Amino acid sequence: MNLLQIHEPGQTPLPHAKKSMAVGIDLGTTNSLVAVSENQKPLVLKDTHGRGLVPSAVLYQAGSIHVGELARAALKDHPERVVVSIKRLMGRGQEDVMRVADQLPYELDTSAGGMVRVKVGGRVLTPVEVSGHILEELRGRAERTLNREVRQAVITVPAHFDDGARNATKDSAKLAGLQVLRLVNEPTAAALAYGLDKGAEGTYAVYDLGGGTFDVSVLRLRMGVFQVLATGGHVQLGGDDFDRAVAEHFLGERTRMVGAEKATTADVKRALAVARQAREHLTAHETGSWPLDLGGRLTWHSLDQATLNQLIAPKVEQTIEIARCVLDDARLEPSELSGIVLVGGVTRTPLVRRRVAEFFGREPLTDIDPDEVVALGAALQAEALTRGSEALLLDVTPLSLGLETMGGLVEKVVQRNTPIPVSIAQEFTTYQDGQTAMAIHVVQGERELVGENRSLARFELHGIPPMTAGAARIRVLFSVDADGLLTVSAEETTTGTRQEVAVKPAYGLSESEMAAMLRASIDHAKDDMNERLLREARVDAERLLHAIDGAICADGDLLEDRERKDVQRLIEALHRAMAGRDRGAILDGIDTLNAGTEAFAARRMDRGIQAALQGVAVNALAERLEAPKPHGRGRK
Repeated sequence: MNLLQIHEPGQTPLPHAKKSMAVGIDLGTTNSLVAVSENQKPLVLKDTHGRGLVPSAVLYQAGSIHVGELARAALKDHPERVVVSIKRLMGRGQEDVMRVADQLPYELDTSAGGMVRVKVGGRVLTPVEVSGHILEELRGRAERTLNREVRQAVITVPAHFDDGARNATKDSAKLAGLQVLRLVNEPTAAALAYGLDKGAEGTYAVYDLGGGTFDVSVLRLRMGVFQVLATGGHVQLGGDDFDRAVAEHFLGERTRMVGAEKATTADVKRALAVARQAREHLTAHETGSWPLDLGGRLTWHSLDQATLNQLIAPKVEQTIEIARCVLDDARLEPSELSGIVLVGGVTRTPLVRRRVAEFFGREPLTDIDPDEVVALGAALQAEALTRGSEALLLDVTPLSLGLETMGGLVEKVVQRNTPIPVSIAQEFTTYQDGQTAMAIHVVQGERELVGENRSLARFELHGIPPMTAGAARIRVLFSVDADGLLTVSAEETTTGTRQEVAVKPAYGLSESEMAAMLRASIDHAKDDMNERLLREARVDAERLLHAIDGAICADGDLLEDRERKDVQRLIEALHRAMAGRDRGAILDGIDTLNAGTEAFAARRMDRGIQAALQGVAVNALAERLEAPKPHGRGRK
């Protein structure tokens, strides 16, 4: 006989059982944090020394893995065993990384093909695995501090992380034993922390400069609703780039002191570690000196704030230019903002704060620790998703999503800065008579031509009934979930034939693609539109030539020899126009060919009507004409 255990709602049946809890995680390039929220009061979880930051560094030794301070300290003596800044490689392929391989403090393994891997401590690891070890350490800290099981988390990502990088983050969480409740964009999480903590309302800019990425977003906070109006950023711009500029300065000085030396990967790691120490020291001090020990030869290097500002100024100005573009997208002037929120430890840099204040015309908000604000917002969202909240997040997709159409053109279905989650459908049709399949090519970006955008996925829809060109109705549905992940489906509406693909690219956007995508769309807008119009004219010409060719094959006997020669001459003229780049000449050729085949088209219509009426009685024809017409709307 089995006994039925009864317990009160919200209580476990076993008094000693631990209650599971959801946390918020800021998985950063330089440092990571884990936080928890109860009753809308978020708190960063700290270690026994009172440190909330967990360095995003992993030390691989024989039989053991260490994350955090111990790993960062090991950079000095054993840099070949330590991985840092792995976030910069999330979702990126070998081709992407090899373009910037000389800037990375890693030894890369390219023998396997496909996903990039890092050689470290006698192991070969993917960025997903390394990030998984960092997340596992954060989960362990939360469980030790809370004395509860932690299996769910809200994890923050840069607003400009694409599908590949977002999927890689979710895969890392799986390796760490975590279910991702939601991926939240870092600027949105920061706004959530400020909005609920301060009861703020209005329109805010969030300037988020971290170790490896930069984002700026404009959000409207009103009655618990957080709506992202516009976002922009760069996935390869952050404190690491500041450190690299300082490291190159130190290495240049060292060359003048001791002569030219070839810097190994380990040397670069050591130089970057010293450069980071110098940059962080100069946040609060005017000058300082640091030792650089490479190959047993010690050199000392001095640096002051003025020199640091010269080294990092180009990168800082790059962030200001991105902020200017985002405000343009939101159709706002700096004076119309209620405030500016700083996120990321790099925003403590005096030059950064000064330029932000100058551009926005006011001092930024700094009353929440910029290192902690993202994790606090993530914790609030974790509490909202597991226990309920009156707050509502309306994030956006950072880049447009669309399909390739005839002529190598892009038809944008989901425009950038569209609030998510969202589902948008659009109808397409066939190009050729009797076409029974359609290739679907999904792309991401702002340019008019397919080759200038990021390819996300390809699939084919089969089973389309053979019809005349333009008769089939193919409904393509784009669905972007709250995490910013995309699913695309295609359906032939008359038969219900359907195909779906979850868009999960193996790698993220390359540095050149992501960094230049929005800027290029502006710089080349006129050229892109002219090219689009030219290609559309060529597609129209090809469609007309295909139709006339089919008509001649079917009813060529209706043409006299002279007429056939005249039509052929017009066809050849249109082909010549299509080979050039004069859109006007192509359109004139289309009009001339249409005019030259009007008589032929009229004879074909007469023949068709005669064939349709042959053998039909007059009374039956009258009844047919008086019958009610079908009601409905068709797509023009």
